[in-house]
This record gives sequence, structure tokens and C-alpha cells, in this order.
Amino acid sequence: MYPRQLLPILKERLKDNPVVALLGPRQIGKTTLAHALQQGISAQYLDLELESDLIKLSDPEWYFSLHEDSCVILDEIQRKPELFKVLRSRVDQMRQNKKKGRFLILGSASLELLRQSSESLAGRISFLELAALNVQEVGAENSNSLWLRGGFPHSLDSRTDSSSFTWRRDFIRTYLERDIPQFGSRIPAETLRRFWTMLAHRHGGLHNAAPLAQSLGVHGKTVASYLDLFVDLFLVRRLQPWHQNNGKRLIKSPKVYLRDTGLLHALLGLKTLEELLGHPTVGTSWEGFVIENILSILPERIAASFYRTSAGAEIDLVLEISSQDRYAIEIKRSLAPSPSKGFYLGSEDIRATQRWVIYPGQESFPLNENTQVTSLPDFTKKIAQITT
Repeated sequence: MYPRQLLPILKERLKDNPVVALLGPRQIGKTTLAHALQQGISAQYLDLELESDLIKLSDPEWYFSLHEDSCVILDEIQRKPELFKVLRSRVDQMRQNKKKGRFLILGSASLELLRQSSESLAGRISFLELAALNVQEVGAENSNSLWLRGGFPHSLDSRTDSSSFTWRRDFIRTYLERDIPQFGSRIPAETLRRFWTMLAHRHGGLHNAAPLAQSLGVHGKTVASYLDLFVDLFLVRRLQPWHQNNGKRLIKSPKVYLRDTGLLHALLGLKTLEELLGHPTVGTSWEGFVIENILSILPERIAASFYRTSAGAEIDLVLEISSQDRYAIEIKRSLAPSPSKGFYLGSEDIRATQRWVIYPGQESFPLNENTQVTSLPDFTKKIAQITT
């Protein structure tokens, strides 16, 4: 098992909240993390996809009363939504009786969990997202494999690149044909596959619903609902544009990234690092990989965006570290990175306090008086230290 950076945070949240929801896509490692949590504490784990565990919850109030001093872990809770009201009642009883029991609920779709919890568990629940494995968790020496294969543990740990590619293609098929319909979607699997593939070819670009709608033969609002679904399932990220008023004509459309580059490469048919390095999407693939690695370790208080004006000023990633500290980040897939003029203009526009260029090399060095070049592992380590 990889050492997940979220584990100590999860432990702290459970100390302070009666219910914690751990969200993330299927196969990302939520169950493994929950089992790691069980070590050293009293905990009961129930997988609501198993009939044997569902039977134990035939009378959930009675079951919870038996384990009122333990942490009860409920995996895939969206399969039994009626439990939310029972949890609310149980939490209120524990508070009155000053019991220390806790509930950890695991789910693969945030929308349904958020809706159910807002109705039943408001003021009683805290949310955490488990992202794909990042470079700090797997080690800098494995960064190329992580980029190619993505951060799903089964994909990364596959015996060969070919077997990893097969796992990801099977994952995509299963997600489309079995998992997404279970979340209530009635969209045909083939339509969603076409849409997902179109997003892969537009990875890292500004979102424009019109050509997608035309290709699929649907309305723009329908495309918006498809995109919402993939965002909700933690498969796609909408990176919003920097929106503060600085007198410039700012681009207002979000950028769209497939959050896992392994799935991106599977949808594009790229099996090996050599194929990826020779593909036109190599630059935007690397850009998305860097952004996702950075955002996976940022605390929720730090806002992330990109900056682009109609005049050509552009910053790949803007981080609002604090009210006095703003990072401008350029991402270059080159061992001799040279930021564009637009990056320097954009940095002046947003009044960046620090300017960074992240590249695939290993050394860190100053590019000029105001700009530092660094590797992804070194930058994520620095960010982790600053934000803790």
C-alpha cells in the first residue's frame, strides 16, 4: 500500500466530526484507506455492495447501537440512501449521551452524497476527497510511470505498460456500462464514451459546448449535463479562470482536464511512454498531470485558477496561497524551459508574489531575478510544507 497523505487528515476529521464522507472515483483506494484507518482503532467495516453486509443492516438502528463506541465504516453508502436519516438520528443520540462513536461513509459520486447529507446530516458531516496517487506518494523515481499510467493503484502497479493499458480500458468500459447507470444516469454508454473521448482530444483546452453538441447531435444544455456528470464522478476537472477585476478583458470560459492522465492516454490509445512523447497532446497531458498533482495536496482554503486575457497574457495555474501571497505557475514539457512573454505579462497583471516554472528535469535553479525553475516533486514538497 502506498502511504496516502490523506490518512492523518482523515483521522483528525474523525476526531472532530461525528460523520466524515470520503469521496472519490471507483478503484482510487478509498476502501484500502479505510482499512488502513482500522489499524489501531475499534472499527466495523461494511461493504454495501455485499448482500452479507446488507443483511447486517436489516435493522440499522440496532446494529449501530451495538457499536456506539466504535467507528462504523459504510462503503458505497449511496446504494442504501435511507441510511442517512438513521445516521442523523443516531448521531444526535450519541451527542446527547456523550458517546464517541463515529461514522465514515465512502462514496463514488459526490452529487448524491451531497444532496442526501445536506438534507439529513447538515452540521454533522465533513467531506474529504481522495484523489489519485500523486508524485509525493509514489516517489519521484516513478513519476514517468505515474504520468503514463495514471494514479489508480491497480493501473500503476500493473506488471507491464500493456497490462496497465488493458486495465484502464476495462475500467472505462465497466464505468460506462455498469457504474454510471447505477448512479441514476440514463444516458447511453456509447454516447458517454464518445463524449469522454472528445474531452480527451480537447484536454487542457477552453470548454466550448457548441462543437461537442454538434458532433453528438444534442443541445448545448445536454452537453453541460454530461460534463456535470463527469465532474461529479471525479473524472474531469473544470479549472475556472481567474476572475478578479483588474481592468483587463479576461477569458471567462473554464479549462477542462481529464483528472487522471492514465485514463486520458487510454482514451487516446497511447500505450507506452514512447507513443505519448511522440503524440501532439504530450504538452497538455503533462500540463494536466502537473496541475492535478499540485491540486491533490492543496488544502481547500487555497483557490486555484488559470489566467488568460484576450490580448495574450496567460498563466497556466494561479494559486492564492494567502491574501498576501499569490503564485504564478508556468508548466513546460522541456528540459530548457523558456516562459512566454504572456506569462510575464500575466504575472504583472495579477501581481504575483512568486513566479514558478515547472519542468520535467530534476534540478532547481533561478531563471531570472523573479522566476524559479523547479521539478514537480520539489514543488509539491515545497507546497506541502507551506500549507501545513
